[in-house]
Amino acid sequence: MAEIDSVRALLTGRPRPVGWTQRRARMEEVCAADGIPPGITFTPAEIAGIPAEWSAAPGSDASRVLLFLHGGGYCSGSIVSHRTMAGGVGKAAGIRTLALGFRLAPENPFPAALDDARAAFEALLAQGFAPQDIAVGGDSAGGGLSLALMVSLRDAGRPLPGCAWLASPWVDLAMTGATMETKDAVDPLIHRGYLEELAGAYCGGADRADPLVSPLHADLRGLPPVLVQVGSAETLLDDAVRIAGRLGAADVPVRLEVWPHMIHAWMLWSARLTDGRRALASAGAFLRGRGV
Repeated sequence: MAEIDSVRALLTGRPRPVGWTQRRARMEEVCAADGIPPGITFTPAEIAGIPAEWSAAPGSDASRVLLFLHGGGYCSGSIVSHRTMAGGVGKAAGIRTLALGFRLAPENPFPAALDDARAAFEALLAQGFAPQDIAVGGDSAGGGLSLALMVSLRDAGRPLPGCAWLASPWVDLAMTGATMETKDAVDPLIHRGYLEELAGAYCGGADRADPLVSPLHADLRGLPPVLVQVGSAETLLDDAVRIAGRLGAADVPVRLEVWPHMIHAWMLWSARLTDGRRALASAGAFLRGRGV
């Protein structure tokens, strides 16, 4: 417990920022507090006209890639803030990672982020990557966006990725999960009022029950294998549990991991969390085996 308490102190030691500019700066500061992971090379890139960044550890399989979609409630988060998670899981999987700097709300509301994710996925196909050699994944909003991307691709009759990794996914922008209340006192990061503001900024005039906004409400049949990881101390615990159940009910191969005492997107601080490193190792094994 001492390790996670140090992260809690990092997150709660200063007043919450106000406004999008402060929030974005604070997320980069806090999420990247431990610096760039050792042994990983980060290379700036652009795909489909969208800023991106490749990361790879020595010996990574260049024929396989994780398209990484960062968290931040669709309104903050960046390539910089999520290097630890993106680079770490790619290293654990032995594949390259492409972190996407998709457009953020409220300047670019739904479906801008989804359009960017689809454009990046199609561009990877055009570069010669086989669909089964592409994985998609991310944390929080990036987890929901990964699901929305797969649903959108399937509905358009397009190839699907080989598997997907969802870390602390936000899949219900109506916030109907019971743990929004029951875990509120123990979650240092995510609370209903904050999510209401993010959802309003992202949705604009879109219906929060739209399956491409809240994939909890989507038809999930035919999707590739999915790993869902979540901490027991998250207000979004019910999002993860419910989406895993609905994936399973739709005959999608799915594995749910609930990590005791862990907080939202705890892998971001894997440098100081044993369970952060263990969770990334588990996700890496899943991606390496394409969910098998």
